[in-house]
Amino acid sequence: MEIAEEPAVLPVRDSTFVQSLDRGLAVIRAFDAEHPRLGLSEVARATGLTRAAARRFLLTLVQLGYVRVDGREFSLRPRVLELGYSYLSGLTLPEVAEPHLENLVARVNESSSLSVLDGDDIVYVARVPTKRIMTVLLSVGTRLPAHATSMGRVLLGGLGHAELAAYLQQAELTRYTARTVTDPVELRAAVEHARAQGYALVDQELEEGLRSAAAPVRSTDGELVAALNVSAHASRTSMEQLEDELVPVLLETARHIEHDLSRTRRPGS
Repeated sequence: MEIAEEPAVLPVRDSTFVQSLDRGLAVIRAFDAEHPRLGLSEVARATGLTRAAARRFLLTLVQLGYVRVDGREFSLRPRVLELGYSYLSGLTLPEVAEPHLENLVARVNESSSLSVLDGDDIVYVARVPTKRIMTVLLSVGTRLPAHATSMGRVLLGGLGHAELAAYLQQAELTRYTARTVTDPVELRAAVEHARAQGYALVDQELEEGLRSAAAPVRSTDGELVAALNVSAHASRTSMEQLEDELVPVLLETARHIEHDLSRTRRPGS
């Protein structure tokens, strides 16, 4: 993955928009698993800031303890986890779901994850792996494009008509493999099909060799709160096996999670 050349900073929309906060967060987001250490010029290029502005933000983050500097390179410090801890610590869903993911993985011997929708991406909130089958290292907090993932298809199916239309109009539907659906009309049909049948299947759209199935997880009032998936390598699992053998266990696990969510004080929170 190359560092983005286009500015990531949003334009000021109204008087309530704090541009400096947006820029500071953009600097933090410039770091990822593939770019854990960045120089000043790289941060400026990734965020669309001038070198002088990027330097000020970086040094401020250094003073606050979120970024460390080593010579001419910067990297995030563990304290940056505090920014997401309040959300994750108040989220009952991962805690409720994790034992069920562990049971699912033990039954099918394939990795399983739970995610929520955030903008155009899915964000992993729980994961139990068997072994690494992707070139991207997946963990809690990982973001993946919704359009190319089974969990994304399920979560997009939870959007209202207007919300889905807006997503299809503005989302960047990147082609990752020859199988990736990038046509908005085709993607809408795939989302609606997944919604109608109650689960989604994706065949090597995000990465060659990776197949996955996902099911919705709903709160007691029927609100879609997350998507649960199971993934397998194409060399050992056909699409027919995925649907016939893994999907029933996946759907059963989703129902168990929903049952336990209904017993919490804040289901789906």
